[in-house]
Amino acid sequence: MSVEEENASGTTEGDATAVEEQEQQRLNLTVEIKNIGPCRKHVAVTVPEADIEMLRDSSLDEFSGQAEVPGFRVGRVPRNLLQKRFKTELSDQIKQKVLLQSLEQMSEENNIDPINQPQIDVDSLEIPENGDFRYEFDVEVRPEFELPDYKSFKIDRPSGEMSDAELNGFKEQFLESYSTPEKVNRAATAGDSVVCDITFKHDGKEIRQTTATSLRLKPTLRFQDAVVEGFDKLMDGVSSGDTKSAEVTISLQTAIVEMRGEKVSAEFKVQEVRAHIAPALDKEFLDQFDCDSEADLDDQIKTTLERQMEFKQRQATREQVMARITDSANWDLPESLVKQQTENALRREVLEMSQAGFTREHIAARENEIRQNAIENTRKALKEHFVLDRIATQENIECEPGDIDQELLMMSFQSGEPLRRLRARMVKTGMIDNMEAQLRERKAVDFILQHATFNDTKREAAVENSVAAAPFAICGNMISSLIDDSPATEDEE
Repeated sequence: MSVEEENASGTTEGDATAVEEQEQQRLNLTVEIKNIGPCRKHVAVTVPEADIEMLRDSSLDEFSGQAEVPGFRVGRVPRNLLQKRFKTELSDQIKQKVLLQSLEQMSEENNIDPINQPQIDVDSLEIPENGDFRYEFDVEVRPEFELPDYKSFKIDRPSGEMSDAELNGFKEQFLESYSTPEKVNRAATAGDSVVCDITFKHDGKEIRQTTATSLRLKPTLRFQDAVVEGFDKLMDGVSSGDTKSAEVTISLQTAIVEMRGEKVSAEFKVQEVRAHIAPALDKEFLDQFDCDSEADLDDQIKTTLERQMEFKQRQATREQVMARITDSANWDLPESLVKQQTENALRREVLEMSQAGFTREHIAARENEIRQNAIENTRKALKEHFVLDRIATQENIECEPGDIDQELLMMSFQSGEPLRRLRARMVKTGMIDNMEAQLRERKAVDFILQHATFNDTKREAAVENSVAAAPFAICGNMISSLIDDSPATEDEE
């Protein structure tokens, strides 16, 4: 057969032989699958002796063509000598082949949609010299459920024009987020920061101490696992050397089970008071945002506020969509999966707020609030993810590379963070993967909303951020804040 004939037919004799050999090498597996809990299955796989011998011969053929043994030419070493001399290497290779091929084939032939890698103790498995090989494992799988009629929802949509008061208030908050703290020799007032050494005690015993922690005087101080209400009033009028105390209740969602709901005393010893100096709207400051004038900056601030209003509108409609699509999601999730995905759910919320142009102060406060209810929120978010993922799959919805580039560009534009540094940080923290999943789910929500019927309602006015955030948990054992305040390196600039 000529080359032209081969190209015309699309199949060569070699291709046909390869396909035939592949079909002949399929394993005659026996697979037993049992449900052992929410989204968990126990799988037992039996590989018959004949298939093991086939894979053993294949491994011996590979070794025969590569192994170097004194006194023999490559490819001429007796097979029984190869088996003795390379017993360990052959055993490992055979085990790898048996596991990889059987797992792949088992997944193709059975209705299993795993979430994570199967829990297999590979080191403890041994391929027998004679007889069948059987191995078992547990695996977490996607839940099985029926999709609701997601193309006929009726949704309330908060709407309304932006007011001048909202715009001026947001501009003040925006500029405040770029203010410079300076030490002052006076009593603290609203809007100042206090640098404190903080001591936490439970039942009279010290459980944590921090030094030189800077806290803004806001109505609410939120730790990752507790809240102090009236913090601004507590610290109003304090000066260097003063001490104030408050009692807090540890969140029921803290990772330290024995501390859930416990009372803890917090003692704040003030080291210094800092005023926050608003930035001068000079060329250096305006250049951060590619603005030539304050008017240009006002336009960008207005655009950012509009984006935040859209974010809140989307959140309000999304919450209704989520409530509708999860009404029938009465299936349980394994606690191990919930714990694994808690950080991903948090990353997604932080990411959405970053994309909407919220300040670091807003995001840090929201992050601590989420951490205090992390397990409950994650369980809900996972159910939403599984439903939206199924809808996206059914409607052929995907996240394109250009979608990610556009989001990164917008985030860089809003935050003033260089695009290269932003991308590097997102990759380093794993948030790029979160972004891809988030954008796909957002497209699924948008698809649902495109088919929904809306009832416009009056939206709530934008309010000033009233929360200060401490980037740690009182009880410890919590993951570091996702808000990156570290200085940029030369490579990231």
